[in-house]
Amino acid sequence: MYPVLLKIGGFSVFTYGFFVAMGVLSAIFYVKHEAVRVGEDPDKIIDIGFYMIISGIIGARVLYITIAPASYLEDPLEIFRLWNGGLVFYGGFFFALFTAVFFIKKNNMPFWRTADILAPSFALAQFLGRIGCFFAGCCYGRVCDLPWAITFNHPDSLANPLGVPLHPTQLYSSLNNLFIFVILFLLSRRKKFDGQVFWTYNLIYGITRSIIEIYRDDFRGEEIFGIFSMSQAIGLSMALLSVVMLIILGRNSGLKPEKNA
Repeated sequence: MYPVLLKIGGFSVFTYGFFVAMGVLSAIFYVKHEAVRVGEDPDKIIDIGFYMIISGIIGARVLYITIAPASYLEDPLEIFRLWNGGLVFYGGFFFALFTAVFFIKKNNMPFWRTADILAPSFALAQFLGRIGCFFAGCCYGRVCDLPWAITFNHPDSLANPLGVPLHPTQLYSSLNNLFIFVILFLLSRRKKFDGQVFWTYNLIYGITRSIIEIYRDDFRGEEIFGIFSMSQAIGLSMALLSVVMLIILGRNSGLKPEKNA
């Protein structure tokens, strides 16, 4: 579509980066107000979020380089050109998760309650970030002839092939994350135990991401067992783990939210 949002002199504002930044800011705004609502320290939550953002970007890039190293071997500086796309969600998710675990424990915060505060922000950030993917052309879909198919014509678009109607998988992902955010937002006000929002996020996202993967056509590494993409395998595994964890936490908590540490 439009990889560059605007140019100011010799400086370009890339549409992908703009929407990712808007997603991050929206996520920070959400967790701050959610922390206040549930009686947690918003400053501590935002601090954790800051470190999660940094580690998440690093992790998303590392996993992408791992599954598609060729272009980076030819031009190592491409590693730092984040505006060209090349971020894998689950790489960022796990790096950010490990970072969150470390800082939650370090600050002696209630673990699952904090995870519940953070979880909806993941979906909110992705809702906007995937719009950036759409404008950049990355994460594109398979060729199709559906009424809502999108044709990418911009010469700098990352979509391939150009000039051919494709599944707008970026928009599928964006709308999916908006749907997940709404579900989690409502659940956070009706949850029965701490950890329910976090694992519900992983359950819904894991299943829906695996479905959207069917319609994507960008290179995402070699298939696992010749069937699943990396994200499908991780997503389905996380969905299964989520069911187990929801059952365990529901039983062990006695359906009562945890107390402050």
